[in-house]
Amino acid sequence: MIVDFNILEGKKILVTGGAGFIGSNLIEKLLNLKAEVVCLDNFATGKRENIEPFLANPNFKLIEGDIRNIEICKKACEDQEFVLHQAALGSVPRSINDPITSNEVNVGGFLNMLVAAKDMGVKRMVYAASSSTYGDSAALPKIEANIGKPLSPYAITKYVNELYADVFKKTYDFNTIGLRYFNVFGKRQDPNGPYAAVIPKFVQMLIKHQSPVINGGGEYSRDFTYIDNVVQMNILAITTDNEAALNEVYNVACGDRTTLNDLLDYLKEYLSEYDGNIRNIQAEYGPYRKGDVAHSLASIEKAEKLLGYKPEYTVKGGLEKAVNWYWENLK
Repeated sequence: MIVDFNILEGKKILVTGGAGFIGSNLIEKLLNLKAEVVCLDNFATGKRENIEPFLANPNFKLIEGDIRNIEICKKACEDQEFVLHQAALGSVPRSINDPITSNEVNVGGFLNMLVAAKDMGVKRMVYAASSSTYGDSAALPKIEANIGKPLSPYAITKYVNELYADVFKKTYDFNTIGLRYFNVFGKRQDPNGPYAAVIPKFVQMLIKHQSPVINGGGEYSRDFTYIDNVVQMNILAITTDNEAALNEVYNVACGDRTTLNDLLDYLKEYLSEYDGNIRNIQAEYGPYRKGDVAHSLASIEKAEKLLGYKPEYTVKGGLEKAVNWYWENLK
């Protein structure tokens, strides 16, 4: 999809969770397109170094605050045309260990942002939904209209976001677009901590010549999605003038699935170009995790049809770029 990027020049856009992995990549792209960007983050999971390169940009402003505070949300939404809502507590295991905080941030904070955006006259809010919403539905590929029962507190919170967004259109005529992210990876994704995503964690362990631990037998599969595809979808969501595309939820993915075993093989292949010893590292296998979905594969037909989405990167193409970034930044 060819987007007239000039349309974003001078646009006022708030990115919540802007110091996080996805948020900081969005801000980088928006600033390159000459938008005026406000970042709202409390740095609970976001990192200051992710936004440090933007601080000298006159089109960038940082508001340090928590989306659980409605007044902070309203302040951040002042004079904004669009909101890209990325702030959340991710991770299924985190939500299982602490469902209360996950609910406070992901549901209470989301509702605060909806209210603030509506009250402050924001035109549209695009929000990070999640593939976890498909729950126990075994059907493949995942089609937006067909979901199952949630398998974790995190999945419940992200589904509630979609329900609130739908009600806000019907009740207040406030426009939203939800983006169900499928296992996003790429530069600035944190490999550390107990809730780190699988790709940066595997990469870090391989660089250190340690054996990655795969939960289960390694045949669980995911629709891994490179960050640039996610950035593309967010831009399409705020620039679309297709009325039929508004107040919908879309899968953000490649439309392809990769097993964890295959993923590890790809990572070893690309990393071995920098360090040949990595090719011989073998995985260790642990128990399955509670709340994990066995297989995930997205249909991207709806996004292609209504938003003109076309993934810029395949899984392997994205992994090659990500590995290059991690080698430069983790070794």
